[in-house]
Amino acid sequence: MKLIDTPFKDLYVVEHTKLVDIRGFFTRTYCKKEFARIGFNKNFVQFNHSFNVKKGTIRGMHYQNAPFKEYKLIRCINGGVFDVVIDLRKTSKTFLKHFSIELTSDNLLSVLIPEGFAHGFQTLKKNTSLIYHHTNYFDSKSSAGINYNDPNIEIKWPLKPYNISEKDLNYPLLNKNFKGI
Repeated sequence: MKLIDTPFKDLYVVEHTKLVDIRGFFTRTYCKKEFARIGFNKNFVQFNHSFNVKKGTIRGMHYQNAPFKEYKLIRCINGGVFDVVIDLRKTSKTFLKHFSIELTSDNLLSVLIPEGFAHGFQTLKKNTSLIYHHTNYFDSKSSAGINYNDPNIEIKWPLKPYNISEKDLNYPLLNKNFKGI
């Protein structure tokens, strides 16, 4: 397992080592000792599985406000996604910038997303599944989001946006008064 720096503080791409034999393959998806080397000493308290039937589906851009901010470890276990995060940390050098990466069941990459980021993705294939590990519990009162198509962020989705929930469609656009989280 290799943790790769990004231009965003505390945001890492995780490259998993694939051990292959006649049965198939094995990979370690998380190791507390390896993650401690980058200063990550949190505990995951909730795991979620997202299944998406249609290609082009968008989920996001979601985050939780204090006191339920969370780290997320995201991995695609079937299909593929264009995964996107937006830095909402008001004191960050990359405030309101976004980072994207393709996560697929073939490339075995994950992304470790720190507290203070919004997260979302677009499916690149039908029947795509992701596994999320969270360091905090979901709290509906702390749950928030940014419109996936906010012109202030300028995300270039690879496919025509499709199959978006009413909730995600109705998230607000950022305005000049947004101070971060």
